[in-house]
Amino acid sequence: MTDTVLLVGGGGREHAIARAIVDEAGSAPALYACADNRNPGIDRLADGYDTFDTTDPAEVTTYAAEVGAEVAVVGPEAPLEAGIVDALEDEGVFAFGPRADDARIETDKAFQRSFMAEHGIPGCPDFATFDDPEAACAYIDDYDGDLAVKPTGLTGGKGVRVIGDQVTAEEAKDFIQESAYDSFVLEERLVGEEFTIQAFVADGDVRVTPAVQDHKRAYEGDEGPNTGGMGSYSAPQLELPFMEEQEYHDAVAIIQATIEALPEYRGILYGQFMLTAEGVKVVEYNARFGDPEAMNTLPVMNTPLMDVIEAAKDGDRLPQLSFSPRATVCKYAVPKGYPASPTAGTKLPVDDAALDDDSLFFASVDKRDDGIYTTTSRSFAVVGVADSIAAAEREAEQALEAVGTEGLDVRHDIGTADLIETRIEHMASLRGESAAEPDRS
Repeated sequence: MTDTVLLVGGGGREHAIARAIVDEAGSAPALYACADNRNPGIDRLADGYDTFDTTDPAEVTTYAAEVGAEVAVVGPEAPLEAGIVDALEDEGVFAFGPRADDARIETDKAFQRSFMAEHGIPGCPDFATFDDPEAACAYIDDYDGDLAVKPTGLTGGKGVRVIGDQVTAEEAKDFIQESAYDSFVLEERLVGEEFTIQAFVADGDVRVTPAVQDHKRAYEGDEGPNTGGMGSYSAPQLELPFMEEQEYHDAVAIIQATIEALPEYRGILYGQFMLTAEGVKVVEYNARFGDPEAMNTLPVMNTPLMDVIEAAKDGDRLPQLSFSPRATVCKYAVPKGYPASPTAGTKLPVDDAALDDDSLFFASVDKRDDGIYTTTSRSFAVVGVADSIAAAEREAEQALEAVGTEGLDVRHDIGTADLIETRIEHMASLRGESAAEPDRS
């Protein structure tokens, strides 16, 4: 068994991973963490914590050697792109995450689409890639329909512009010509309901988790600019209320086909899908847990996380995953003005008791001697877990009230019956059906 684990990353996703590792009573390894920030939740759980640039392979491998790490778990996408997994493994540390070349399934959207087309992966939309802004703008003028405009590299979930939804065609062309990005993927706009499925992958084994729906828009009612994710929910069953069970399995089949074409892939493969009138389509892939989706998934996973990682390390078959048949609702608290003009420096009303609350996950905050303060990114999330989505949503709201949100913004509509009903009605409309009454329990 592994005695020492290094966790790379300091967000809400990594707080959830840290809790999943150390909550395994009687068998938890020593946990060390490193990140660009000092996450007080991870700090509370870890045996050691250092802050430095985690996209620097030399820094990470040096720290791994100092703490005697046998296994590393890399949470965010930027270190994956920087080759942190490659560097750790070159130094003899087993890393649960894809090497940089395989992580391109997330970090290079042009590669992602070309890879899907080359290997015949189902669910790939019509697309074209451009290095020339003028050619990209001409493509917009000539294309029969709306397009999603995506910079090819990492954008933190905030770089996409969707014509006909967020921007006009002229605004999209201005974005292409004026942005700092130098290459773009333009692809057909997918209309439907988004959902994600995260999969544990090693040696060709794929073990999937329940579907989650994230909410990217900043404001209630799905208004405002895109964010890193304002919150998410999952249902007691594998599929979400607006989905049919077969549609969940269709998405899983796409993930499996992708891994068959990426035989060396190891870690988490996160499929972001759009359920359309024509079936399941791929919006994009991520090469790691989602944030916030990890906070929905890990609290209801009965299978110990370290059992999965140990099996991958030893070259064994991954264990079949077991999940509690419970719903989850995650809601993020963010600085006022986020994401366009966030206000940093607000002191959070968090005491020591709150640090031990397993419904609270810290993200990007500034831990000082006199307390915990906001930065310009998402501050913390709360997660409600219950027998129904409605009850989990109430639990999340109670957790927010207990922590306090003065000086912060929250999308209180996430997980509510009214918002979920709009999803059900939307899919019913696309299918040409009548919507069933949602469960309001």
